[in-house]
Amino acid sequence: MKINQLFKEKTRPVISFEVFPPRKNATAASLKRMGETLDVLSGLHPDFVSVTFGANGTIQQTGLATASYIRKTYGIETVAHLPAAQLAAPQIHQLLADLKNHGIENILALRGDIPASGRVSNDFPHACDLVRYIHECGDFNVLGACYPEGHPESPDLPTDIHYLKDKVDAGTSQLISQLFFDNQVFYDFVDQARATGIQVPIEAGIMPVINQHQIERMATMSGVALPEKFTTMMARFQDNPAAMREAGIAYAVDQIIDLLVHGVDGIHLYTMDNADVAKRIFAATEQVLHA
Repeated sequence: MKINQLFKEKTRPVISFEVFPPRKNATAASLKRMGETLDVLSGLHPDFVSVTFGANGTIQQTGLATASYIRKTYGIETVAHLPAAQLAAPQIHQLLADLKNHGIENILALRGDIPASGRVSNDFPHACDLVRYIHECGDFNVLGACYPEGHPESPDLPTDIHYLKDKVDAGTSQLISQLFFDNQVFYDFVDQARATGIQVPIEAGIMPVINQHQIERMATMSGVALPEKFTTMMARFQDNPAAMREAGIAYAVDQIIDLLVHGVDGIHLYTMDNADVAKRIFAATEQVLHA
């Protein structure tokens, strides 16, 4: 099923999760944990699950296997990530054939991080080039990423939205946002995108920050503002892991409820493969979601 139809058929916001596939040489224990994670996440009845794919060939294959497993075992539609900067056209062509053979019709077309050694090829300079190529190769539904505060490499937000419009015009049917911690930033971005003529659904990407490691990652991420409410929480609980976890969950719940109240098209939760956190967040927001 092409998940762009969900936005036309549903009477509530679309809910989706992102998961990481296991490594090729994953231990039996880690595979067992992955299975338990998927069991819990499937019980939350997401509309779809996106599965990250890396440039490394083994990661691509475990990503494909995970996406296929979720679809066949749980009956949940899956979205495969394809990073343009990390793959050449022959690799993309083969992956598209593999996805088709596994019944996977939905692809998140990304430029992706440029490897330290440089691009694998210049076949797809921008994500919009990859979008066009995917449509040339088959009848896929293509999703895209968007950045409420602008892509870190873009000179400003209006310029970034201009290029986002190119990606939508190339055949992107829905957008999933980068994480953000200030909902007003997201609302302003959506208003500007709509004013530019971007009318496809825009899901809000939410990442619950529950530990010091994630905080350190946030500190190194460019282009994502940390509002005072968030930094005060971090400073208050940085030496208390249990309290930080609870505060991070509460912050994500607060964000999601506010987004639902404002009529967001959908919520995309970056689960970090933490099923317990996802379960608690959606237990706390379920009544609002179905109101």
